[in-house]
Amino acid sequence: MTGPKIMFTIPGLGIPVSETVTTTWIIMIGLTLFAYFGTRKLEKVPKGFQNFVELIVDGLYSVVKQTMGEDKMRFAPYIGSLFLFFVCSNLIGLLGLRSPTTDLNTTLAWALITFFMVQYNGIKSKGLGGYLKGFLEPIPAMLPLNIVGELANPVSLSFRPFGNITGGMVIMMLLYQLLAYLSGLIGIGIPILEVGIPAVLHIYFDLFSGVLQAFIFIMLTMVFISGAIDE
Repeated sequence: MTGPKIMFTIPGLGIPVSETVTTTWIIMIGLTLFAYFGTRKLEKVPKGFQNFVELIVDGLYSVVKQTMGEDKMRFAPYIGSLFLFFVCSNLIGLLGLRSPTTDLNTTLAWALITFFMVQYNGIKSKGLGGYLKGFLEPIPAMLPLNIVGELANPVSLSFRPFGNITGGMVIMMLLYQLLAYLSGLIGIGIPILEVGIPAVLHIYFDLFSGVLQAFIFIMLTMVFISGAIDE
């Protein structure tokens, strides 16, 4: 498997734009249009597309409320945006595009945003002194381990989705190559074995695993932020 290809170079600047960036732009445009058309003509009694949008929003807000508490609902827009972007990034592979989640730069960027949010809200909630004091608990000797544990969070957050989604992509790529080879062995000019057989694995790796990894990511994000504020 190779890394993301360079799609084009920005004229005059010589800046290469990778496959990850272009796919991310497509997702951003899609989510922007989704938000625009979903909120353009809101009615008191929702119907049609507005029903679908409100179902998603209500569901995400409910998860945030149950996980973080009603006093932290200000984080719901960030958590919801992160989840939708994450899910779309994982599912876009079904359209034949390379998922941005298979690029460690993408997942690391999401993890670093969460990491800095945790630190900022921890300091804001407890003050700098109280925040730093937390690294000395339960005993001062735990300081090195507490620091390593805190720095390990963005590493864990970034590698988990990257490894799972990339692993699924590699397995599907190898499966398609095997089926194409078997089609050649039985003398079929058209790789007919590639039709239908991989569908079940696509459902797992692209649909189930993609949504599951997005859900795990936002759950850990909410737990980390709540822990930084409440401890």
